[in-house]
Amino acid sequence: MSWDLEELVVSRTLRLPDIEGPGGDGVVATRQFDAILMSVGFKLSGELVARLSGSAAGAVIDMAVRVLPIVRRMAGAHVEHNVYFQDFPANVPDTVEFWTARLLDALGGESAAAAVSEGSALGVSNLLALPEYGRYQHGYAEMVAAHDELIESVRDRVTVLHLGRSLEDEVSALYLSLAGRATPLGAEDLPILRELALRCASGPQPESIPVREHRAIIDEVRLAAGEKLLAGTVTDVLRLACLLSDGDVSLSTPTRFRSLSRRSRRGLLAALDAVIADQPAKLGDVAAHREAWKRLGERLHPHEFPQWEHAATVFEVARGERRARSFMSRFETLLAVDDVLGAAQLLRAAPGLLFRSLDRLLRTATTDAEQEAVLAAVESTIGVVSARVILSVREHVDNRDGVAQRVFANRLGRGRVQPDGREPIDASVLDRLRVLLDVELKRRLPAPARLVIDPDAVDIALPLGGKAISGGLGVLPRGSVSPVYGERLRFFVYWREQSAPTDFDLSALLLDQDYELDGWLSYTNLTSVGGVHSGDITAAPDGASEFIELDLDKVVAHAIVPQVNVYSGEGFDEVAESFFGFMLRDGDQRGLPYEPRTVRMKSDLRGAGRVALPLVFFRAPSGEWRVKWLHLNLRGKPVFNAVENNEVSASALARAVIDRRYLTLAYLARLMAEEVTLWDGRSFDEPVMFIGLTRPEGLPEGSQVFTPENLSDLIPA
Repeated sequence: MSWDLEELVVSRTLRLPDIEGPGGDGVVATRQFDAILMSVGFKLSGELVARLSGSAAGAVIDMAVRVLPIVRRMAGAHVEHNVYFQDFPANVPDTVEFWTARLLDALGGESAAAAVSEGSALGVSNLLALPEYGRYQHGYAEMVAAHDELIESVRDRVTVLHLGRSLEDEVSALYLSLAGRATPLGAEDLPILRELALRCASGPQPESIPVREHRAIIDEVRLAAGEKLLAGTVTDVLRLACLLSDGDVSLSTPTRFRSLSRRSRRGLLAALDAVIADQPAKLGDVAAHREAWKRLGERLHPHEFPQWEHAATVFEVARGERRARSFMSRFETLLAVDDVLGAAQLLRAAPGLLFRSLDRLLRTATTDAEQEAVLAAVESTIGVVSARVILSVREHVDNRDGVAQRVFANRLGRGRVQPDGREPIDASVLDRLRVLLDVELKRRLPAPARLVIDPDAVDIALPLGGKAISGGLGVLPRGSVSPVYGERLRFFVYWREQSAPTDFDLSALLLDQDYELDGWLSYTNLTSVGGVHSGDITAAPDGASEFIELDLDKVVAHAIVPQVNVYSGEGFDEVAESFFGFMLRDGDQRGLPYEPRTVRMKSDLRGAGRVALPLVFFRAPSGEWRVKWLHLNLRGKPVFNAVENNEVSASALARAVIDRRYLTLAYLARLMAEEVTLWDGRSFDEPVMFIGLTRPEGLPEGSQVFTPENLSDLIPA
């Protein structure tokens, strides 16, 4: 698959590559460009307006023709969003009345009447057999004509596009940012990194590549160029082999290895040989993926390369001909006899495993000497542990007491909740551990002369993981909290099937203070207190949309949990296209069901589950509404998923994420600076480090800016 480089730059950085061509009078064309952008919630920065105004009008028009489709896709405005009920959100009928009307209409036709009669004889009514159910009864133009024009509001979203460098420089910078990121990219971003790595192979390279999946992608390019690989473990080599066979670089699913060229086999075996020659103990990692190594050995033919005898030992271990105990095996043996001192000493040689096992070690430690040994091991090794692991442990410590439920999410985003039944850890030990972690993080973080943070950004969660988080407009990391500005909340789903009839159902759970069911909105309950549903669409060969709107002043529930259910047909990873998002409007704003200027968040729907839980809205103690990002899904059933059937699981996940304490930008800011300035729209005379939801205009040259597009760059290596 090939990506448009300009679209990648614009969508990932909100920068327009610098315009090429002669100067001229582009003032009028620039104004027109800016006006059209504003209709979909975007705007040119002052610097970009000045640059385009001094360019030839034709060049500005050419840029507008390229950029407008990009921003329309970003906001979800590249498709026509129709609704079943033409006047939505007005005149939505009661569910029973609506179904009754459709039944009566159906009885007017012989074939439909027969189908209804057959179902009635069995005590059921098949809605899908009704000719007017689940299909648009009017065209898009008819629906548009039935709605007033949107009244602008100062609260409408305005996403500013800034002036970038040349396309080549922007692509290189994007590659360096993705490759050198300290947090894993989502599944949809790995192929993008792969293409950028190929395009930027001869250009600047990142100083370090902390994430192993990213390293495998870069190594694929280095292997093709005949350069030395970056692999530092046997598992790194296995990831690269999976990538060469178009397999799963995360090693979550088995890869069917292909026959590889002699050059590729030589490169992989040479890398394996170097790893084992340097650290023979890494043979212990082979057992974790024994079967994969066996299959790979059949493709690499290590016996043909006797010069790399160390590489051959990897396959001997995989086949059981040689024994190599892993650190985990030795660790388990020591803990089996409660030898905490020995386990702590052992894991000094495996700092990553030490930090991942800290909770278990501290639970097992029963004496002051054992606790001191564990903390001493942490202090002596923390300098070589990645900041992402340190931050993850720090967040874990904050949730070690006072949180009744534990929430788990695998790399596919599938969530589950279970009670926390672990033995407690002494509070004084946890406090000492916090200090150790904070001191090390403070040492690694920059110390800006002046740190400025947008108050609306202080509760954004640190992006410690991203594999199951889809990109999009206004998307924040799991656990992030944002204020909800607006009187009416409207969320939406759009999908377009690939090859089979597909029915997605947009629904919402309404939960009380105890997270018990207080009602729901779906195709089975079109109206509820403060909310309405736009109507059920049951197939989407040309694309379909569903909406739910809630008047937040009338909603009595404590929490609102939107969800998208795959009722039948293709899943989120199988449809041609699907996305979810939400809009906010003031009371006097009408407009179309879908108005891109009011879209606050829009993200692709992806994942192996059949029930998507993107986020949850809830009341803060002050009574104001907030939104918290979930990025979770439920496995669901193959067909007929419905909000009424997954209420317990969905509400439990929502409550667990709301209750969990996530590390936020506020925490990071406190480590970086003793004094933090909350931004109030003012300008600055000296360069600052700015953290916010959007980049403000007019920052002095030399300022550092961190927004959701590059928050991961705040996490040190």
